[in-house]
Amino acid sequence: MTEDEIVKAIAALCDPVRSRRAVEGLSKDDIDSKGRVIIGIGDDAALWQPSRSHRSVISTDMLVEGVHFRRDTMSLEDAGWRAMAAALSDLAAMGARPVLATVALGVPAANAQGEIMELYQGIAAAARCFDIAIAGGDLSRCDLVTISITVVGEVRPSRVKRRAGAGPGDVLAVTGALGAARAGLELASQRGLVEGADGDAALQAFRRPTPRIAEGRFLGASVNVTAMMDCSDGLSTDARRLCAASDCGAVLEAIPVADSARDAGQRLGEDPEGFALAGGEDFELLVTVRARAFRYLAGRYEKRFKKKLLRVGALRKARGVEWQGAPLDLLGWDHFA
Repeated sequence: MTEDEIVKAIAALCDPVRSRRAVEGLSKDDIDSKGRVIIGIGDDAALWQPSRSHRSVISTDMLVEGVHFRRDTMSLEDAGWRAMAAALSDLAAMGARPVLATVALGVPAANAQGEIMELYQGIAAAARCFDIAIAGGDLSRCDLVTISITVVGEVRPSRVKRRAGAGPGDVLAVTGALGAARAGLELASQRGLVEGADGDAALQAFRRPTPRIAEGRFLGASVNVTAMMDCSDGLSTDARRLCAASDCGAVLEAIPVADSARDAGQRLGEDPEGFALAGGEDFELLVTVRARAFRYLAGRYEKRFKKKLLRVGALRKARGVEWQGAPLDLLGWDHFA
């Protein structure tokens, strides 16, 4: 297939109706009510109609073969899903609703068509699952598979959440147990490390993570949520980042460990809490809540999502993050460490 033919195939895979309308042209009355994409895949650039009452939230995420994923631990389809999920997690952290995305792929020339379409199978599946329109992108030859996704979301100005804004006394919490993605990576590399339902859950968390978009929008709507970010690089790293942005510190009280992470840590001879602290790419949200409101908000959260908002500690005036009476080492992911 030529590049133009590949682009047409991608357009059909992502959204046949939107792609047909993009080619034929749209009137104002035809604007997509969900994403308001006026011109999508197939033109020089995308065109969309932003909402007057919301702010646009924009983020870019990149996955590189050999750095963020390996072909012996996940398929290209899974890598495509994971790339979209990682980008969407940044929107969740700001309390935003996804609107549109652009996707840039670099693949080796050998079997480029097959690999592009396999990647897009996962990318498009995630886009459909989380209701975001793929509006365009780019393709190129590259020595290693490289996926770069830019996402745009919308949020009311009063509901924007940042890493800054927390203060001493606020409760530090996460939207779910940690370490499952790391357990999935270890399992994909060492067959039989975690078995049964826990093993399946670990591989799912690693290969097909779920960005906490609904949770982010729920928490973003609360005036008692003072700061929020996604926990993609591990709690030890991201708690420090949130505290630095808010000019304070924190004392961690408990580390919620996923069952699969506890099992994997024990089998590898690691303390399960340390195993979870050193993990990354869980894509849970790290959130701070005013202490007086935490119990009420956590109750509403549990009623809405059928799971607990898990307290992990509290913020303090003194800088730095402490765990078990000592400064917490940076155990999470760093691209350049």
